[in-house]
Amino acid sequence: MKLIKQLLIMMLLCLPFLNCTSTKKEEPKTTLKDALSGKFLIGTAMNSSQIWGKDTLGVKVITQQFDAVVAENCMKSMHLQPKDGEFDFKDADQFVDFGERNNMFITGHCLIWHSQVPAWFFTDTVGKDVSKEILTERMKNHITTVVSRYKGRVKGWDVVNEALNDDGTYRNSKFYTIIGKDFIPLAFKFAHDADPDAELYYNDYNEWYAGKRDSIVKMVIQLKDQGLRIDAVGMQGHIGMDYPNLEDYKAAMDSFAAAGVKVMVTELELSALPTPRPNVGANISDIEIYRKEMNPYTDGLPDSVATAWTNRMASFFKLFIDNSDKIERVTLWGVSDADSWKNDFPMPGRTDYPLLFDRNHQPKTIVSTIIQEAKKNK
Repeated sequence: MKLIKQLLIMMLLCLPFLNCTSTKKEEPKTTLKDALSGKFLIGTAMNSSQIWGKDTLGVKVITQQFDAVVAENCMKSMHLQPKDGEFDFKDADQFVDFGERNNMFITGHCLIWHSQVPAWFFTDTVGKDVSKEILTERMKNHITTVVSRYKGRVKGWDVVNEALNDDGTYRNSKFYTIIGKDFIPLAFKFAHDADPDAELYYNDYNEWYAGKRDSIVKMVIQLKDQGLRIDAVGMQGHIGMDYPNLEDYKAAMDSFAAAGVKVMVTELELSALPTPRPNVGANISDIEIYRKEMNPYTDGLPDSVATAWTNRMASFFKLFIDNSDKIERVTLWGVSDADSWKNDFPMPGRTDYPLLFDRNHQPKTIVSTIIQEAKKNK
C-alpha cells in the first residue's frame, strides 16, 4: 500500500510535465508548393497506380508537396481512343477527379503526338495512308471530343508534342507527311474552339538547341499572326549531369518569353547516370562492359555523386526561381525515383535516381535546398 501511494505521488508530480509535452505544437514543415507559392506552380506527373490511389505513399507526397498534376500516360491518344470512334475515359476521368478533389491545376497531356498514337489513326481499311482531309477530320474529332469533355476542368493542354527535330526541321511524322506543317495551327484551332478558356501549349525536348529553339519561336509568332491562341512553350527538361549548360537553357527561356509566351518546365528529371555512348562494338564482352558502365549505381548513389546531383538540380531550380517572372509551372516527370521511366532507358535494367523523392518516397536533400532558395527570394 505504501508503495502504491509513492507511485501515485510521483505520477502527480510528473503530470504537469506530461501535459506540457502533450500540448506542445510542432512547427508545420514548409512544403514545396508553400515555398514556391507566388513564383510558379510545382507539379508532378501521375501514373495509374497514383490516379487510382493504389500507391498510397505516392499520393501522400503529391497532395502534400505539389499544386499541379499532369497524367503521365492515360490522356495520350492510344489510351483515350484505341479504336476509331471508341473512347475510353475511365482513367482520364479518375485523374481529373483527383486533381479537382485536391484543388490542383490540371494539365492535359497530350492531344497530338506522333508517338503512342493508335495505328488506325493514319490508315484506311486496307492499311494505306488516309488522305489529308480524312486525317484532318480525325484530328478534329479527337481533339474536340477530348477537350470538350473536360471543358472548364482541365486548365491547360499540351496541344502538339515533339513536332520538330533538334535542328529545327519538321519531324517526318505521319501528321506532317500527310497534312503538312498546317497540322500544328489546325490542332491549336480545334483545341481553342472546344474550350476557349483553356491554356494551350507547344511541348518539346532538347529545346535549348539553337536550331530547335529558333524554330519554336518562329512557330509561336506564326500562330499568333494567324490569330491563334498559344499561351506557353513547354520545355520538357530531360536533363543530365553534363547537358545542357545553364546558359543555353536560359537563352531558350528568354527567347520564348520574348516571343510573348510563358515558359513551363514540363517533364523535369535529372539523370545521375553516364550518358550512353552512340557506338558500341558487337563483341559480347564489349556489350557487357558497356552495360555495367551505363548502370553503375544499382545499390544507391555514392555520396560524391549524390552531392554532385543535388548541386546540379539546385542550379536549375535557382535558375527557375530567379526567372519566375517568365515561368508558369515546373513539373517533375514522376513522384519518386521508383516511378521514373529513366530506370529502363535506354536499356532495360538501368537504375536511376532522377527525381526529388527517393524510392521510399522520402524527400532528398534537394527538397530542403529548393525550399531555402525560394525563401531567400521572397
